[in-house]
Formats: sequence, structure tokens, C-alpha cells
Amino acid sequence: MRRSGLKEIGDDYGFVLADFDTGRQVFHKDALLVKSFTIASGVIDADGLISLPKLKTHGLTRITGAIKNQFGCIPGMMKSQFHLKLPDPYDFATMLVDINTFIKPRLYIMDAVMAMEGNGPRNGKPRKLGVLLFSSDPVAVDAVACLLINLNPEFVPTSKPGELSGLGTYHNDNIEIVGDELNAFIVKDFEVERSAPVHCTTGGLTKFIKNQICERPVIDKTKCTVCGTCVKMCPAVPKAIDWHTGKKDKPPFYKYEQCIRCFCCQEVCPEGAISVYKPALAKVMSRPFSI
Repeated sequence: MRRSGLKEIGDDYGFVLADFDTGRQVFHKDALLVKSFTIASGVIDADGLISLPKLKTHGLTRITGAIKNQFGCIPGMMKSQFHLKLPDPYDFATMLVDINTFIKPRLYIMDAVMAMEGNGPRNGKPRKLGVLLFSSDPVAVDAVACLLINLNPEFVPTSKPGELSGLGTYHNDNIEIVGDELNAFIVKDFEVERSAPVHCTTGGLTKFIKNQICERPVIDKTKCTVCGTCVKMCPAVPKAIDWHTGKKDKPPFYKYEQCIRCFCCQEVCPEGAISVYKPALAKVMSRPFSI
């Protein structure tokens, strides 16, 4: 908050920081998939929540927007538990929807004035769109964001469970847009993965098949500075990324049989040296087919 300048503004208005370090267990009987969460105490104690997502690309969910923003309501390192429990991107997306239907933010304000394209959500490139999106419907916010960057909202795995849960709609025909003419802000060459994630579970898949169909993180050795951040942050047990024996002066390597495809390593790499690789078979499986 200090680096972004928000703390200085908050101090001027007497804002009090909410507690996002500790949490309390809650039960969500109407959830689609996950019935129990530990939610940050600051969220539970609040009278209401306004969500302020930023439009960015994301290796796992294609974009990080209005629905995924509430993953930040899970305290600290507890987030990694969900990557371990839910390695399939569609199960993970459904869990994100469950968080939203429990918390029920009153308003979503997406900042797409300066968006991020490419190797998001941390190491992408800034792209000016000049747009602010306001709605009480997070599914629609994400769908309109997809429209802005020429991405099919069905490729964002939170769209369908979000609509199924009653959060809102992602079908353009059912979304009323007021304000500026949206067509003036659409960027057709926005750099984002334009295909649906491939189902990737650990059960029943041989190591060979899993590596042929599941997207996976890869290291660009020309960018890696051997800082070890990815090794420290890997939540898999045992770790899926490690050092070569006795050689911490070389980039670490992946043990893909252990990798849960959470892409935490890609998110935290300070040099942008890790990207998401999609095998050829995964590209075929993610294409829409018609008969």
C-alpha cells in the first residue's frame, strides 16, 4: 500500500487497515464444491465489501478479474492449500465462485485503465485500455472485460460455475451496458491465452499422459538469476521444483510428476523467467469442435 501510494491517501481519510493476516473458519452450505473456508477476519467483521479487481492475464484462469479477486480473502499461505487440494483448473475456479457466493461483495469496480497482458499476473506488460467497469454482477464484469480484450468468456473457467451459482451472467445478450460505447475500447491484439484450460487432475493419469495434456511452467534460463524464489514458494509436497545436486549456481529444474500446476512459481518469479507452456495435445484438446 505504501509503494502504490494508497497508504498516504488512506491516512489522510483516517482509514483503518483490515486484518487479512488471521482468519476464522466459516461454513457455506450452498457452495457448489467447497463447503468450508478460513476467511480473513477483516472480511468477516466488515459491514460490507467492495471489490477492486485489476484486469490482468493469468496462466491458470486466463484472466484475474472480479471473481478471482476474492481469493485474497483467504489469509496468507492458506491459499496454497487450495492449489494442493484442487489441481484441476475447473475445480479451482468453482472454489473461487464459492468464495464469492459466501462473501457477496456489494459492488465490483474493475480497474482496466492500465491493464496487464502477456505473462501475467505479475510479469506481464502494461497495456492501456482506459476503462473502469462497475457492477454488482462479477460474472458480467469479467465477461465484459473479456469482450474488451477479444477473449471468449467461456475460456475463463469461473464463467459457467459463476452463472450456475446465481452470481450473474456471462452471456452478452443478457448484460446491459451503460456509459461509453464499449466498441471504442476493444483491443483485438491483447496478448492473452485464447483457449480454454484443459482438465488436469492427478488421479488416474500416468506421468506421461499428464505431461502431454496439462499446461506446465517452464524456466527461461537466459532470464533466470538463480534467486531461488520459485523453490521457496512451491507449495507441492515434496517440492516440484528444486536445485541440481550441489549446484545452486544453475537454474532449478522441475519434477513435473510432483507439479500440481498451481503456477505459483510463475507468479512470484521477480525476473519473469517462468512462463506457462502448453503441449501440442493440450492445444488440440482446448479447441472448440463442431459437428
